[in-house]
Amino acid sequence: MPASNAAAARAMTYVASLALGAVAWEAAASRIGPAFLPRFTTTMARIYEYMLSGVLLDALLSSLSLFFTGLAFAIVIGIGVGLLLARMRRLRIALESYIMVLYATPMVALIPFILSMFGYGFTAKSLTVFLFAVFPILYTTIEGARSLKPELLEVARSFRSSEWEIWRDVLVPYTLPFAMTGIRLAIGRGLVGMVAAEFFLSGSGLGLLIFRSGQDFDIPGLYGGIIVITIVGVVLMGIGRALENHFAAWRGLQR
Repeated sequence: MPASNAAAARAMTYVASLALGAVAWEAAASRIGPAFLPRFTTTMARIYEYMLSGVLLDALLSSLSLFFTGLAFAIVIGIGVGLLLARMRRLRIALESYIMVLYATPMVALIPFILSMFGYGFTAKSLTVFLFAVFPILYTTIEGARSLKPELLEVARSFRSSEWEIWRDVLVPYTLPFAMTGIRLAIGRGLVGMVAAEFFLSGSGLGLLIFRSGQDFDIPGLYGGIIVITIVGVVLMGIGRALENHFAAWRGLQR
């Protein structure tokens, strides 16, 4: 089957699946009742109202600015520290157990500590997103750099490459595909951190929209906010997966 036909068939399958899900939602809502599950059409109408009033755009921009700030710092620090630890074996061994403990720690539990240290502002919320997102990037970067073939380093040293040249020409290009896997995982965790920060710290963005809808018993608005966050997550994860697949092909060429 040609690639264009395969892509069209896949797209039609997605559309049919979404349409079937919408019909199932509408049918289930008619039996359960609007207090627990609003109709799909009612929820979509509420999202449309948010769009017309500008509420949705303002909330989306606020949440995305928070998310991308935390994610950007997580990428820079996660990859940088990961490469450094991969090259400094004793330091990595000394810190590895701490990294694993923090990776496994539910970051929501640290929000009261962040609140006491940094308050309710943008810095505290960005730090929350950062903590949710950094450890997948850090861990995959370390593992990728550790898997670097010794032969590549020997070839680089045989050409009298300096440490900086080894980083630039060997270590970073080899490790980048692994780091992209960590970034894809960090996107999902960072979105969770974004919503948690907007819930538990100063209310803002999509988190505040959902929180207020729940307080006002606006069930269609509540579901609408959740759907918007889900769509944002699917789009960002799709971008992350596309980048990961691109660099995974690059990793295959390296082998």
